[in-house]
Amino acid sequence: MLQYNVQTSIQSRAYRLVKPGEIKEVILENKLEEGQVTVEPTLGSVCHADLRYYTGQRRPEALARKLPMALIHEGIGSIVASNDSNRNIGQRVIIVPNMPGYLLDNTSPDNCCPSCQSGKGESYCTNGKFLGSGFDGIAQSKLVLPGACTVPIPDDVPDEIAVLSELCSVSYHAISQVSDILNSPRARVAVFGDGPVGYLTAAMVHHYFRIDSKRLQVFGAVPDKLAQFDFASTALVQESDFSAFQPFDVVLECTGGRFSESAINQAIDIISPMGYLMLMGVTEERVPINTRDLLEKGITVIGSSRSSASDFEEVLKVMRDIACQSTLRKLLPDSFLEVHSAESFAAVMEQAAAHRDWKKVVMTFNWSLKN
Repeated sequence: MLQYNVQTSIQSRAYRLVKPGEIKEVILENKLEEGQVTVEPTLGSVCHADLRYYTGQRRPEALARKLPMALIHEGIGSIVASNDSNRNIGQRVIIVPNMPGYLLDNTSPDNCCPSCQSGKGESYCTNGKFLGSGFDGIAQSKLVLPGACTVPIPDDVPDEIAVLSELCSVSYHAISQVSDILNSPRARVAVFGDGPVGYLTAAMVHHYFRIDSKRLQVFGAVPDKLAQFDFASTALVQESDFSAFQPFDVVLECTGGRFSESAINQAIDIISPMGYLMLMGVTEERVPINTRDLLEKGITVIGSSRSSASDFEEVLKVMRDIACQSTLRKLLPDSFLEVHSAESFAAVMEQAAAHRDWKKVVMTFNWSLKN
């Protein structure tokens, strides 16, 4: 077993968003406390949340409150220093962006917020921090965080698959809240959204809960995107007669943005009485919904957008499966973009904002180069 590195002061080169469209390199100074590790990021993936910050699509008050900060919350890296007996130098790890307050303070859930004290889960800790959302994210050379906010990557899960784990874990966390229903051999599930969130959510429903195309339906708007969902039944929303579908026990809304209203209300139309509507799509605007049918059907609505380390651990179990890896690879780009400076990071963000492809934008960090 590797010995712990007991460094107490860590310098990190961070690529900070100081205002929409402007990235500056700064040096951060962090202390490596007991129970913490230092991770050198190797791969990062751009999320729509990152782009909303970078392009200034967040509300002005949110930008004023959260900037400046380093972006990126989807990523993996290697441990280069450790004061956690459960984490070793050299380990490949997934970086868990959701850091509950009790881990940051090196205490227990009982000494944290009401959510942690009542066992509601780390995703709802009011004392926590989230990387790349008001707290410096993965776009830095030496990330200091609790060891429990890293998850070792099994040898049979390659880096390019592991970097997709954050979004998969968010999908899994939402789906797991209705696991009792999904484990039924008769459960019927529908997913609205043919983007990356919809794809990975449907993939987790299929690979983790073993729901086949006869019971898994995906609704989307773009034929080429829907064609990638070869493990599910698919239909174009603009051509669908929703009254013709057999009701679904669980519907997951993964559209977000301006399509949230239509997707949520179409979902209400096809949910069976006492069914579940999982809201996962993010929108900055308020969304009017059909409350009459929602109430008449007794539909339970659950919102879910985050995950915790335990969700990553479950996702890694299914990521070891070659069939699951094959499904996930469809979201990977033909090549990864190298980041070695603030300018190159900004160039990646500009490219991601200008060409919002179906596939993910993945960057490889080269910390040995500069400019």
